[in-house]
Amino acid sequence: MMLSRTKPATQAGASTPAKEQKKKKKLPKLEDFLLTRDYTGAITLLEFNRNSGKGNEETDMWVAYCAFHLGDYKRAMEEYERMSKRDNCHPDVWVNLGCCYFLLGMYQEADGACSKAPRSRLQNRLLFHLSHKFNDEKRLMSYHQNLQDLIEDQLSLASIHYLRSHYQEAIDIYKRILLDNRDYLALNVYVALCYYKLDYYDVSQEVLAVYLQQFSDSAIALNLKACNHFRLYNGKAAEAELKSLQDMASPSFIFARDLIKHNLVVFRGGEGALQVLPPLIDVIPEARLNLVIYFLKQDNLTEAYTLIKTMKDNTTAAGATKAEFKHLFGPHDNDVTEAYNLIKDLEPTTPQEYILKGVVNAALGQEQGLREHLKVAQQYFQLVGGSASECDTIPGRQCMAACFFLLKQFEDVLIYLNSIKSYFYNDDTFNFNYAQAKAAVGNFKEAEEVFLLIQSDKIKNDYTYLSWLARCYIMNRKARLSWELYLKMETSGESFSLLQLIANDCYKMGQFYYAAKAFDVLERLDPNPEYWEGKRGACVGVFQMIIAGHEPRETLRDVVQMLRNTGNPQVEYILRIMKKWAKDNRVPL
Repeated sequence: MMLSRTKPATQAGASTPAKEQKKKKKLPKLEDFLLTRDYTGAITLLEFNRNSGKGNEETDMWVAYCAFHLGDYKRAMEEYERMSKRDNCHPDVWVNLGCCYFLLGMYQEADGACSKAPRSRLQNRLLFHLSHKFNDEKRLMSYHQNLQDLIEDQLSLASIHYLRSHYQEAIDIYKRILLDNRDYLALNVYVALCYYKLDYYDVSQEVLAVYLQQFSDSAIALNLKACNHFRLYNGKAAEAELKSLQDMASPSFIFARDLIKHNLVVFRGGEGALQVLPPLIDVIPEARLNLVIYFLKQDNLTEAYTLIKTMKDNTTAAGATKAEFKHLFGPHDNDVTEAYNLIKDLEPTTPQEYILKGVVNAALGQEQGLREHLKVAQQYFQLVGGSASECDTIPGRQCMAACFFLLKQFEDVLIYLNSIKSYFYNDDTFNFNYAQAKAAVGNFKEAEEVFLLIQSDKIKNDYTYLSWLARCYIMNRKARLSWELYLKMETSGESFSLLQLIANDCYKMGQFYYAAKAFDVLERLDPNPEYWEGKRGACVGVFQMIIAGHEPRETLRDVVQMLRNTGNPQVEYILRIMKKWAKDNRVPL
């Protein structure tokens, strides 16, 4: 039933329930918005007051405060800059302006603003962080000495520990504060982030749950939860966790959109990297590292190290996916020299930068056989793997494995790779390096099994893979399979090298039939007397095994044909003996 849109007339002066309710309803106060973290609502109220002529210096301070807490540091900076130009401006303006400059990456301007601010604990904390940004250790320690046993100062100290990769020290401070302040639930997010950085993803998840029970809409916490799922499970599980964050429409979480876009690229294995990551390089620090990793996966070293060369700062956005330590010893393009020229002036300051600089030196050293570059790479890997903050992390252990790999100490390589292999069962790059180390220490059976786990066509077509797998087949007495690897290759310098490997290894292992086949092809490609000698010995070896009953008699036909392919005069004497034996034993040739 449709109700009439015409309201009935009421008696003059009559009071209705609606009017009574309207009288009781009050305008919201600034404090109400601040208590509910509704900074957009607070700014709206403040702007209304300011535009209606009720504004004053305190109103301006609150507008800047709310903009800052919304993550709109540019607007907050503009508000504080306007106030700083007034006569007798509020003394807190300068230190607050310094904080805005700091979060916008304008460190010199932040330092200048701080110098105009009166001494305060906030000023000391800001200068403490600026000293870290300037890599001024002496200055950092001087401001460190001014820190007191106050919560704000201790939180600042913990954040510096975090930025310097001293995650356990940061955890100790956060836990100490939490013991006396159980209601400081946000500290659980910081602790969870530290555990994430230490690769304790399950522990991180447990700690994070404490905060999410109270604040289920936290962008930072939900993003970190998704990152933990990415490490514990896979990209699809992580993306499912991000869905609730993607669906949020609240203006308070506008800043999370870039973080979501960035992490979705990582969760999807680099899909859309070239479209999403470049605009985020100056917004999310990990965007640069993950773009570098994308280029490395594409073997585009020039692009990768153009980015690395310009990398000045690598602080970590809360919960952003950590850049992965990837494959060191696989195929690279021929652009290694240019990549080295781009990265050689970079002074690394973070584990990721040390790792990437080590990778390019290792690639250049292996590409050009330059021992000095391999030594530099080994030193970088040892610095990361041996550091107190990284030694128990997965990248740290991979670095130590890489260090020993370059030193050819493969027993030590396996100690480190064995400790982390459960995290990389389906990782082709890890399995490639792991199998090489297994083979290098003579464990060919397990090495073959690991090589065969690899699915990447790129790795499976690489000569390093083919040569090691061929050797494993031969050592495991499966020479036929190594010969089939050669037959699948196109004629090239690499196929010639593989022939030499098959010929010599099969001969050494007494698998003379395939040694003879390999030496026969080698002799036809290059009439080197050494190949004839190898073929002669292998053919005689096959003949001996036929006589002993260890090879089928029919094989003798192939051996005779191979011997007829040569023009060496010695062949007639050998053929005469073989034919006589074949005739006596009724073996058709």
